Amino acid sequence: MARLLWDKGQVVFEQLSSRMSRVFEGLSRGGKLSEADVAEAMREVRLAMLEADVALPVVRSFVAKVKDKAVGAQVLEGVSPGQAVAKIVNDALIEALGGAGAVPLNLSAPAPVPLLMVGLQGAGKTTTAGKLALRLAGRERRKVLLASLDVQRPAAQLQLQQLAQQAAALTEGRVVSLPIVAGQQPVDIARRALDSAKREGFDVVILDTAGRLAIDEALMNEVRQVRDVANPADTLLVVDAMTGQDAVNTAQAFKDQVGITGVVMSRMDGDARGGAALSMKAVTGAPIKFTGSGEKLDALEEFYPERVASRILGLGDIAGLVEKASEQLDQEEGERVAKKMLAGKFDLDDYVSQLNQISRLGSISGILGMLPGMGKLKEKLEGKNIDMSIFNRHKAMISSMTQEERKTPGIIKASRKKRIAAGSGTTVPEVNRLLKQFDEMSTMMKRINKMGLSGLMRGMGGAGGLGNLMKGMGQQGGRPPF
Repeated sequence: MARLLWDKGQVVFEQLSSRMSRVFEGLSRGGKLSEADVAEAMREVRLAMLEADVALPVVRSFVAKVKDKAVGAQVLEGVSPGQAVAKIVNDALIEALGGAGAVPLNLSAPAPVPLLMVGLQGAGKTTTAGKLALRLAGRERRKVLLASLDVQRPAAQLQLQQLAQQAAALTEGRVVSLPIVAGQQPVDIARRALDSAKREGFDVVILDTAGRLAIDEALMNEVRQVRDVANPADTLLVVDAMTGQDAVNTAQAFKDQVGITGVVMSRMDGDARGGAALSMKAVTGAPIKFTGSGEKLDALEEFYPERVASRILGLGDIAGLVEKASEQLDQEEGERVAKKMLAGKFDLDDYVSQLNQISRLGSISGILGMLPGMGKLKEKLEGKNIDMSIFNRHKAMISSMTQEERKTPGIIKASRKKRIAAGSGTTVPEVNRLLKQFDEMSTMMKRINKMGLSGLMRGMGGAGGLGNLMKGMGQQGGRPPF
């Protein structure tokens, strides 16, 4: 059975987050933060940041700032020293990552707004150009022209053309690729793209330049020539997060020789340790504007320093979770099922509907990573091999039932169970477990109806109820308790 693929967007900062959390828990209690407390904590923070591949000058500056603010700071009543230092570190992390709030694209120039994509070969630049086009056409309903200036790799022009077609299919045709003219050089392609965009009423034109395996003078000259012709409103450097400090060095070179206004960090779903993101703004002065993960066209997110800082410190990302839910979940369906739940009329069809909603949010690990205070529980669940394919088995069993059985599970007896198991490729004990779990869920729904939500929370032991629920997942051979 397939294992759960943990939400890869969390991978980048997990080790750093784990180390930071242990540092703050280890601080002694007291009215003021002593120099010894802070010095010990900062030693661990320094090691954690270096292990995460943060540039040494950035680590030194960061630790010095936190020390200055933390030593002697008064700890408010009801706040532990660890929490006090965590707040200071959180503020310093936000500053190091670029300050609060996402830095938007500069779309204030007269249309068509030119955006220039630069970077080394293999960093994901062409894919990012397609993702950006989809984002602008889908969310902001802009008409976007994609133009490939990469004459080094003919396949790159075809790749961008295909990405434009995919984005167009998702945005009612608002993304178009510039027709390929064999033999035309990058500067001439840029001029043609700008002229076509102006004539045909495009809002944005994205120029995808060629890359090289390494920085050389030929690459920089070509990019400078295109820049001078296009006069871009934004020059976005795409770097591979998995290359660590090499990504920062690449950014510094492009900043010095071409001038960049923003960074897009691709492959944030791999085994990168996150240090490049913490070093990027401090070393180059250019803000991280987006992060990308995976090859799907919608896998591009705005970069919010405060959200990243919260995740590093294990404080969660409620804003990100709400945003994700609003984008992924069917609100009307959710409200319909919620009303049936509260009325005590929840059936197996509604259960399947909820499973489909949960799967849209991603993995349990990913959801936990966005909830405050769930870091330890998330760590405990790591390596438990939670088997989310049980949801698919549940759906298979339910699809093998008749409409009457789904509406009234109580009528399912021995002969029906055998038929359902045979029809879904499962076993009778599995059908029994599904029915038992559904019965327990139905009982809980009836309690909600009688007690109200606040009463139920008291009965579950407050927020700890969620923890108990999730712990149960790790104790049942990977089977969700619901």
